[in-house]
Amino acid sequence: MYPAIRSLLFKLDPENAHHLTLQLMRIGGAQPFSSILQMFYFAPSKPVEVFRLTFKNPVGLAAGYDKDGIAMRGLSALGFGHIEIGTITPRPQLGNPKPRVFRLPGDEAVINRMGFPSKGAEKVMRTLRRMEKAKTRHPNAILGVNIGKNKETPNEEAVFDYLELLGNFAPFADYLTINVSSPNTVGLRDLQGRDALHGLLAQLNHQRKMEETRLEKNIPLLVKLAPDLSDAELDDALGVILDTGMDGVIATNTTIAREGLRSVHQGEVGGLSGNPLRGRSEAMLEKVIRWVDGRVPIVSVGGIMSPEDAKRRLDMGATLVQVYTGLIYHGPGLVRQILQALASPS
Repeated sequence: MYPAIRSLLFKLDPENAHHLTLQLMRIGGAQPFSSILQMFYFAPSKPVEVFRLTFKNPVGLAAGYDKDGIAMRGLSALGFGHIEIGTITPRPQLGNPKPRVFRLPGDEAVINRMGFPSKGAEKVMRTLRRMEKAKTRHPNAILGVNIGKNKETPNEEAVFDYLELLGNFAPFADYLTINVSSPNTVGLRDLQGRDALHGLLAQLNHQRKMEETRLEKNIPLLVKLAPDLSDAELDDALGVILDTGMDGVIATNTTIAREGLRSVHQGEVGGLSGNPLRGRSEAMLEKVIRWVDGRVPIVSVGGIMSPEDAKRRLDMGATLVQVYTGLIYHGPGLVRQILQALASPS
């Protein structure tokens, strides 16, 4: 059915289509719809033990789809082993001017320059508190919270935004992702530089330890990196990640590269995701795996458009994978297809 649904969705503005599907997933989280979705999208279990957490399977939803955590229950019913909400900023912000999302159907890609539109930490925390009170929070799925600085916060003060968010979401999240790699907030990627990243992550690690003592729970911290880092920049970033006690790496965010695109929107400014990112993301994954040499787990994201793509990332050495743009082009059944392929003896 999805090709017919996609043809209708693709007649809508990309951002409007996104909001429509997100609201449908929010509604799908209510009973009896949630139970129906779970039956329809039932897939084999493939548990993964990582970050001192048990993921029911290695397939997750990447940050960016459910930015404010409004549809976690419906999304988890699709079979995801983890759902990463966000990016969340301390204070509400609108993000960049519209239009800011562009489909490239001929390339099976998307360019976005959203710029962290967020309802802000307080709003998302209220949502999570309400869901926990009603015992409806992300059933059977690990919850990741992706955090980033506000646009107006200068890089010299960015650590305060991240520290505030860590404190806000430590009670709710199963893990936290430090987003310093979006290309759509001016200057954000500069935080991946060795000195800036060390200053940020060292303070976050110190704060994390205090929160773990206070809450009596494990709070894994992951760092999401860009696919556009040079080898020297990647060496610096990974060295800092290990030196400051981070628990894992997410590779990769969207790219600013534009090689080989055919679609009319190829020149739009923003981060490119989807099929054209596959090769760049796999190359980065290979470098990261070789560099860290098993010292921390790696989550692979970027250009995973099929079960074969997901299986290849796991075979390369990724512990978990995440999808997003693949869902736009191939539908929510992609999660089940991946899990069925992973369960197949071939």
